[in-house]
Amino acid sequence: MTKNVDAHPITVEVVRNSIVAYADEMGNALCKAAYNMMIYEVRDFCCGLIDTKGRMISQNRGGLPIFLADLGVAVEDGIKRWGLDGFKPGDIMIMNHEVCGQHLNNVVIYAPCFVDGELVGFAANRAHWVDIGGMRIGFGSSLTTEIFAEGLQLRSLKIYEEGKRNETLWQIIHDNVRFPDASLGDLRAQVASCQLGARRYGELIKRYGRATVEACIERIWDQADRAVRQVIEKIPDGIYEAESALDNDGRSLDQPIRIKVTVEIKGSTMGVDFSEMNPQTHSPLNSGKSGGIAAARVAFKAITSPDLDVNEGCFRALDVKIPEGTIVSAKPGTAIGLWSIALPTTIDTILKALAPALPNMIPAAHKGDMGGCSFYGFKPDGTRFLLLNIFGGGWGGRPSEDGEDASVSVCQGDVRNSPVELQEIRYPIMVDEHALRDDSGGPGKFRGGLGVRITYRTLVPCKVTINCERTRVPPWGLAGGGNGAHNAAIIKPTEGPERIVFKGTEIPLDAGDRVTFLTAGGGGYGDPRDRTRDSTSNDVAQGFVSAEKASEFYGWTKTVAPKVRSA
Repeated sequence: MTKNVDAHPITVEVVRNSIVAYADEMGNALCKAAYNMMIYEVRDFCCGLIDTKGRMISQNRGGLPIFLADLGVAVEDGIKRWGLDGFKPGDIMIMNHEVCGQHLNNVVIYAPCFVDGELVGFAANRAHWVDIGGMRIGFGSSLTTEIFAEGLQLRSLKIYEEGKRNETLWQIIHDNVRFPDASLGDLRAQVASCQLGARRYGELIKRYGRATVEACIERIWDQADRAVRQVIEKIPDGIYEAESALDNDGRSLDQPIRIKVTVEIKGSTMGVDFSEMNPQTHSPLNSGKSGGIAAARVAFKAITSPDLDVNEGCFRALDVKIPEGTIVSAKPGTAIGLWSIALPTTIDTILKALAPALPNMIPAAHKGDMGGCSFYGFKPDGTRFLLLNIFGGGWGGRPSEDGEDASVSVCQGDVRNSPVELQEIRYPIMVDEHALRDDSGGPGKFRGGLGVRITYRTLVPCKVTINCERTRVPPWGLAGGGNGAHNAAIIKPTEGPERIVFKGTEIPLDAGDRVTFLTAGGGGYGDPRDRTRDSTSNDVAQGFVSAEKASEFYGWTKTVAPKVRSA
């Protein structure tokens, strides 16, 4: 980046808004062209511009927070492999290797941007493919013990070379995934998105010159850095610790997984230390190093700069200590199919550690899992189907207001669930119920947000994979608030008794069987007895809290108006 150019403030603002607009435009183009609902409905993707050192110039608004550490990692790996002179105009790279630290379904596509023959940056996106081969179908499987069973690994390969498609690589992908039309259709959409982003960034460079644009970007990063440090300086210096746990790793169901973080505030910097995290597991509940970095970044940005656009400058003041071999920094070859499961609780634990230093800011714990379903089988015509969907849950009560209801995890940002009508049109299922889950929010002066209750009814024999977290360790309350309700799933067959399931891979279902997902509520904040009567009465009237629970936790009693005798 160029620092010795004096960029005009107006030009800085034009560049600031342009680079974010380009990333947003990339996201819109991806949604319009994608084949898979996880992209065009759920919006499980991110788009951005990356410089020639692998640093984040910009990221689209609405991108997944847990992708904050990863687009640059993918591009940086390609730079190391090919060298800057190894990229040519028309090249398109594909990358999902374990170096990125995520499950292999999260595929990165990136395109170099050239202006007058000079490489000036990259446009990149990451999107969730419906399938990448291997033994895992959908998400939530706990079966794998090494990454080689989880699908194809593609490490910064040229899927297009100087504009010409690599037919051999294309055929390899086609022949090794279960849904080639969807996966390769999404690949084409990602390619188009990156080509658009590279073209837009090139137009900006041509308009102002590379030196001016890069000087503007440096100025934008510096401004973000200053804003972040001003917030950190207001936090009392000190070392803050917190500990929590995950239920288990999905295989050893009686062994909780330790989440331990240490946060150090020193002047204008924040350090997050993961040295005491649980060692990596013999299951897919692990992530690569970037997972731990992303968790730290999400918590850090929520505290320091929630309203700033995402760029490299937002994280200069953050130092992450993360030794190899933990559940958020697994060694090469480790299974990472459930890479995201630990991250919501890790983020909550970082915030919990800082609660004593920021008593007027930190909320209670939220629903704490990624939340979703995975139904797999064959339609009556013999074609495969895979239904994936994301569920919301409750967020923790805050120092000044109730937690949000039916919201996705802190890791998922602005992702959405798929419309019920679209699910029923495309897949042999019916959604019998999708409602708020009463009594699920933790009691408190400010109540935890409500989870949801969703019931699927199968129309054909199929299989379901269930992976609920926060089933033993509930979303915790703060400042005297109570815990939120646990996550759970209930299978009710057409014949036989219903059963509660927390984790299970490819559970067989018959036509007519029902699966009800109960998502967790957020923890409460503050003493429940301090909640106003009007707030509790409204909760009861709306059906959010039952009269029984209102009486138990809040001391609420129904007021009966006295009868007026007629004259």
